[in-house]
Amino acid sequence: MAYTTIDNPELYFQTKTYTGTGSSLAVTFDGDENMSPDMVWIKDRDGTDEHVLHDSVRGVGKRLLPNDTHAEVTTTNQITSFDSNGFTVPGGSNNTGQSGVKYCSWNWNTGSSASSNSNGSITTSVSAGITQGFSIVSYTGNGSAGATVGHGLGATPSFYILKSRSTTNTWYTYNKSTGATKTLPLNTNQAEFSSSFANSTEPTSSVFYLGSASAFNGSGDTFIAYCFAEKKGYSKFGSYTGNGSTDGTFIYTGFKPSFILLKGASTAGNWFIHDNKRPAHNVSNKYLRANLSNAETTFTALDIVANGFKLRNSGTGYNGSGSTYIYMAFAESPFVNSNGVPNNAR
Repeated sequence: MAYTTIDNPELYFQTKTYTGTGSSLAVTFDGDENMSPDMVWIKDRDGTDEHVLHDSVRGVGKRLLPNDTHAEVTTTNQITSFDSNGFTVPGGSNNTGQSGVKYCSWNWNTGSSASSNSNGSITTSVSAGITQGFSIVSYTGNGSAGATVGHGLGATPSFYILKSRSTTNTWYTYNKSTGATKTLPLNTNQAEFSSSFANSTEPTSSVFYLGSASAFNGSGDTFIAYCFAEKKGYSKFGSYTGNGSTDGTFIYTGFKPSFILLKGASTAGNWFIHDNKRPAHNVSNKYLRANLSNAETTFTALDIVANGFKLRNSGTGYNGSGSTYIYMAFAESPFVNSNGVPNNAR
C-alpha cells in the first residue's frame, strides 16, 4: 500500500519565521535538508504591511502583492537572492527586513529552471516540479477565449493562482472543488462567483484554459500562474462543510500540515493562513489573512493534528453551519511514510 509519494516534505515546502535586523540578512530554513526556494511569500507579522511574493521565473527583484491588485514592480529592497537553503533580504526594507520586526515566510521549491512549454496555444515559460506537483508559469496573453496554457505538471492541477504582471488586476484562483465556472479572488473576501476566466473548461494534465478578458488574457499583457497538483501525503486541496460548532469539522489530509490556507466559498470571508510555526502547539490560534495587510491576530481557530486539521471555532469565517469552505494544505510530515512508519501527533 502506498501511503505517500513524498517522505520528506521539507525538500519542497517550508514555513520559516524570522526577525529583521535592519541589515542584510540571510534567512536560513530550519529543516534537516537544504531547500532552494523558487517562490517566497513574506508577511510582516507585527504591523499593517503588504504581503510580498517573489519567484525565480519572474526574477528575484520582481515583486507582486498577494493582497493587492498592483502590477509587478522591480525593486531591490525586498529580496536580493534565492539561496541554497533560504533567501536573503536587505536591511531597512519596509516589507521584509526592518530591525526587530517579526516576519513569516512560506516557501515552495520546483527544483528546475524555467524552460519553454508549447503544449498550449500560448507558449509559456515554465519551472515545474513534477514530484511535488508545483509549477510556476509565465505567459503573454493573446485575448482569445479558449486559449490554452501549458503548466508542465504532467497531472491535472487541483488549484492555481493567476495574476496579471503588467496591469492592475485582481488575483484569480481556480480550485477543483468549485470548478472552472467559478472563482474566488485571492485579494478580496468575496464569495465564489461565476467567471469566464477559465473559459468554463476544466484543466487537463497538460494545460489550463483562459477566457478572453484582459484581467487574465489581455492581448500582449504578461501574466504569472502558480499551479498545484495534489500529491498523496504532501499536499491536499479540497472543500468542507461547516457545522457551526466549536467541536468543529475535521478535515483529513493524510499528513500533519505545515501550511493551511482556507476561505469561505459559499459566503464572503477572509483567506486565513495558519502554519506550524505560529505557534508550535495547538490550538493553532495565530493567523494572517492573505487578502489583507493587517498584522497577525490571535484567535482560537483550529487544531493541527497528525492527519489533518480540526476546526475549533463556530464563526462564519471558518465553520459556519452549512457553509462551504475551500482549502489548500502542505505537509510537515506524512501521516504514514512509505515504509509504514506513522508520524507523531502535535
